[in-house]
Amino acid sequence: MKVEIWSDIMCPFCYIGKRRFEEALATFPEKDQIEVEWKSFQLNPYLRTKPNKDVYDYVAEMKGQSREWSVSMHDQLTQTAKEAGLTYNFDKAVIANSFDAHRLIQLAKKHGLGDAAEERIFYAYFTEGKDISDLNILEELGVEIGLDKAEVNAVLNSKELAEAVNADVNEAQRLGIRGVPFFVFDRAYGVSGAQPAIAFTETLKQAFGEWKTANALKTPDGLTGQVCTPDGECK
Repeated sequence: MKVEIWSDIMCPFCYIGKRRFEEALATFPEKDQIEVEWKSFQLNPYLRTKPNKDVYDYVAEMKGQSREWSVSMHDQLTQTAKEAGLTYNFDKAVIANSFDAHRLIQLAKKHGLGDAAEERIFYAYFTEGKDISDLNILEELGVEIGLDKAEVNAVLNSKELAEAVNADVNEAQRLGIRGVPFFVFDRAYGVSGAQPAIAFTETLKQAFGEWKTANALKTPDGLTGQVCTPDGECK
């Protein structure tokens, strides 16, 4: 069963939501039958990278609030992240457009490394304070997770995979997704936000149960014959 997650690298609740979902998935008995796909979403596609403006002033101006309010709000986010096992260093955060980072994630997905890319870029932004719009930094991160350096360089220095990013964003709009993180379970259930792990656990149970029933093989009446089982019994 597929779980699709729409997320933006600059979204603090997306990283927290990732951890809480992972916590639920780790204890899910059928976790080996769950496929996770990360989808691109941009909270501010028109954002220009602002290396000389800190996140506190940026958010305060965007929300029409004071710097003190912004610092307090980010302190609360830092504590929430800590409870999820994450370290947020907003003092070092670089305000940056995430489009090229999403292109790198799209490339990683082609090689089965989508989750690794998502994790590494989240950590780079929230913990290390790296500029995730810098192509050289993105190239380093891509190589770190196992991507070919030449391929990463070629993609980042072109327009390649831009359409894949935009396709995810447009798909989110068609599904009515207005904020991230947003988790879609088998295109049947949607969970909005960084919910507690128990919420993901319950949704996994519900969605997987229905998926399993819908995909179970059906045997026509009267067509059940004699069989042998792995334990050596034949009947």
